[in-house]
Amino acid sequence: MGSGASKPEEPPKAQSDSTRAKTLELHIQARVASELKKLQERASKDFEELTAKISNEESSPPSEEKSAGDSLRQLGRNAVQKDVEGLRKKLEQRKKLQELDEEVEKAKSEVVRCLRENDRRPLDCYKEVEAFRREVRRLETKWVEGVVR
Repeated sequence: MGSGASKPEEPPKAQSDSTRAKTLELHIQARVASELKKLQERASKDFEELTAKISNEESSPPSEEKSAGDSLRQLGRNAVQKDVEGLRKKLEQRKKLQELDEEVEKAKSEVVRCLRENDRRPLDCYKEVEAFRREVRRLETKWVEGVVR
C-alpha cells in the first residue's frame, strides 16, 4: 500500500494562476484599446462628414422656396404664439380682483371690531370668527363651482 499509487501526481502546470490572470488582463486591455480606436476613428469620420456638409450648405445660395420642414416649423411657431397670447389674456382676466361680498366684508369688520374691543381677551370673539369662516366657506364653494363648470 504505497501512498504513491493511491494518489496520482499532478503534472506541473506550465502557467500559474497569476500568470494566467495577467495574460487575460492584457488580452482584455488590448481588445478594449482596439475597440476604442475604432470608435474614435468613426467619430472623427462622422465629424469630418458633418463639417463638410455644413460648409456645403453655407456656401450654397439660399433657395427662395422653403422646405416642408421649415413651413411646418413656421406653422407650429404661429400656433404656439396664438396659444401663448390666449393664455396671457386668461391670466390678465384672473388678475382682476373681485370686490368681496357684502356679507364677507361685514363679518370681517365684526371680527376686527371685536378684537379691538376685547384687546386682552381675543377668545371672546369666537362667534364673530365663526361667522366670518362661514362666509368665507360660502365664497369658496361658490368659486369652486364656478371653476368646475
